[in-house]
Amino acid sequence: MKKLQYNSPVILSFFLVSLLALALGFLTKDWVTWHLFSVYRAPLTDPLTYVRFFGHVLGHADVNHFLGNMLLLLVIGPPLEEKYGSLTLLAGIVLTALISGALQFVFFPGTALLGASGIVFMLIMLASLSGMKEGKIPLTLVLVALLYLGQEVYSILFVQNNVANFMHIVGGACGTSFGFLAAKQRLKF
Repeated sequence: MKKLQYNSPVILSFFLVSLLALALGFLTKDWVTWHLFSVYRAPLTDPLTYVRFFGHVLGHADVNHFLGNMLLLLVIGPPLEEKYGSLTLLAGIVLTALISGALQFVFFPGTALLGASGIVFMLIMLASLSGMKEGKIPLTLVLVALLYLGQEVYSILFVQNNVANFMHIVGGACGTSFGFLAAKQRLKF
């Protein structure tokens, strides 16, 4: 009999903590979701403000929101964790969470942000850089960026919904920057 392998510790842990956050939100009628797993303008004297800068990527509004993000995370994340390493991928997730949380806090004071879609878009853009050779830009990056950015800009301009399209773009920019930085570091060795 074969044993289960915890093959992608960062991605699987992210999934499990997000699932726990969803369950706690349900059990507390969204109190935990609002106070720990959503970022919004709050006093800087509130210690939970700093927790929310990072924790918002673990919170989800409902099961559908959770499944939409986690299915992509679980498909895209493990190969990237294998390629870049667990600590490197964790650093990318933490930085993307902090950047998107801080931008939400500063530029969108009247709304709250939660969910892993910025992380998922960071992973999508990072994946599009796979196989990058020195001095060359992968065509996959160009196509994904055009289609992805086009869709997000269209949604910002013409679709009225509760989707944080700007933060998707921020996540994608983080993934692209992170991919180029990681490639540059690999090429030095």
